Amino acid sequence: MSVAIWIAAGACGGLGALGRAVVDLAMGRAAGAGFPYGIAVANLTGALAAGLIVGAVDSVEAEFVIAGGFLSGYTTFSTWMLDTMVLWRDRRRLEATVNLAGSLVLGLALAAAGWTIARGMF
Repeated sequence: MSVAIWIAAGACGGLGALGRAVVDLAMGRAAGAGFPYGIAVANLTGALAAGLIVGAVDSVEAEFVIAGGFLSGYTTFSTWMLDTMVLWRDRRRLEATVNLAGSLVLGLALAAAGWTIARGMF
């Protein structure tokens, strides 16, 4: 891959991180701070978008820039794990389990749905 593709992926990663911050803040305002809704929404919409991209795009470079760049900045595994650990530490076991298992199951389902939708359209 060219240097331009790597630069584009890096720039898109920064934009994705900003997008995640906006979603997280907006969800926190709308739903309150009791549960990490913002990170869950970012991760789940990112999973759907990743499935759509992989299903629709036939360019390794485009996948790298969009999925590996933007969506990698937009979604966050580490914050998902940290949020789950904090819920567990605070003895909010059911919420921790829902955050962990729910995000995993829904994320896989949404990625598969995105891929299936994109393959049916293209």
